Amino acid sequence: MSEQGCNDNNQTSFRGFWLLSCLLFGLISTIFNNNSLAQSTKKQADLIVYGEYVVTMREDQQVIKDGAVAILNNKILAVASRTEILNAYFSNQQIDGVNKILMPGLVNGHTHSAMTLFRGMADDLKLMDWLNQYIFPMEKQFVDQEFIRIGSQLACWEMIKGGTTTFVDMYFYPEVISKEIVECGLRAIVGAPSIDFPSPGFKGWDDSFASAVNFVTTWQGKHERITPAFAPHAPYTVSPEHLKQLAMTATKLNAPIMIHLAESNSESNIINERYGTTPVAHVAGIGLLDNVNLIAAHLVYPTATDMHLLSKKNIGAIHNPSSNLKLAAGIAPIVEMLDKGILVGLGTDGAASNNDLDMWEEMRLAALIHKVNNDDSTAIPAFTALSMATRMGTEAIGLGNITGQLKPGYRADMIQVSLDDLRLMPIYDVISHLVYVIDSSDVTTSIVSGKVLMLEGNILTMNESKLKNDIAIISQKIKQVLVRNKH
Repeated sequence: MSEQGCNDNNQTSFRGFWLLSCLLFGLISTIFNNNSLAQSTKKQADLIVYGEYVVTMREDQQVIKDGAVAILNNKILAVASRTEILNAYFSNQQIDGVNKILMPGLVNGHTHSAMTLFRGMADDLKLMDWLNQYIFPMEKQFVDQEFIRIGSQLACWEMIKGGTTTFVDMYFYPEVISKEIVECGLRAIVGAPSIDFPSPGFKGWDDSFASAVNFVTTWQGKHERITPAFAPHAPYTVSPEHLKQLAMTATKLNAPIMIHLAESNSESNIINERYGTTPVAHVAGIGLLDNVNLIAAHLVYPTATDMHLLSKKNIGAIHNPSSNLKLAAGIAPIVEMLDKGILVGLGTDGAASNNDLDMWEEMRLAALIHKVNNDDSTAIPAFTALSMATRMGTEAIGLGNITGQLKPGYRADMIQVSLDDLRLMPIYDVISHLVYVIDSSDVTTSIVSGKVLMLEGNILTMNESKLKNDIAIISQKIKQVLVRNKH
């Protein structure tokens, strides 16, 4: 072949390569432009979370198969099928939902978070013996700001791990608890305790109540995830005059109140001997049920008249089945309360009387014990129990307008539950599974106000190794006192 022929062939090959390159470049540009155009028609989201089942807890749309939730800032943008969300929104951060349930986070309506450090310290005792012989003396000796810091961290870790995103806390040094909650990422109503006799940090009512007022006024509006509240211990430990003073102040500040109420027969007897009435009627006469939201823990012994009164007031009844069973306090008349339209939430109580903060156990117990107690297997069906731990639970504590269900405009508080474990197969009814099969070990993801607190079972907001070391140090001191007291 001549030199000219070689040159012609080379030029032909070059032109062919150039034309092919142009075509490929044009195709890539077209795809890129089309994707950019398609993306430009979608709305930006900070995070999209998927679920094979999306349990919304909304009345109009309880479960979406193969769904997703789009999140922007701290709120939910949209809840719909995966296809609808992907067609309307885009995000650089997405959490896969294969074989997972996406649902609202659980709501612990009554606990004493830092009492995790007293877990298992005193068991199998009568309520008043448990309180007077163990809890109050040990609180006097050990509860300080460092105790509260470590104990509330442990509680936050346990609740994040188990899928609780909102809780109601009632314990000493609420400002310390609040700071730890801010750091760990959960949402909480934090009550400042007030009581008539000396307690950790206080001589009695006057200084404990003054501190409570200061806490509430300082923290109101300070942080989106913290709601400050008043927390008088109980009607048998706080005088009528002091409860009236607190009720008037709470009304003035528009702050919620939480209190132990009608928890045991002992309490009912004490109130009847002192004032000739029931605990519920007693606090109602004082004005504690008026104007502001009252979170009433336990309510094991309301009379029919009490329940009629409660149904007309702005109160939430918090059912604590594990604690009430363990302390033999009794079984609250939850079926009757619900029939009268009283809002009922669930709580664990403190880890000193439970002995954990596992809301899945409370759900299951709530669904089971009332079937036996009412001789009716239809009492408290699975959806009602789940609602008490989510949507109705938030309504009972006064946060029903911002969390407790997956709904546009609500805070982005949600969890993912894995269905990977073989013991969860088969699944026919997702609501039934959540109440009767799932437990805390199945929770993989926790999100509060749009922030991911736990992903694939790993808590992202806490230092687990340091926390373990802190717990070991303080628990050793408690053990030494327990051993010494036995001798």
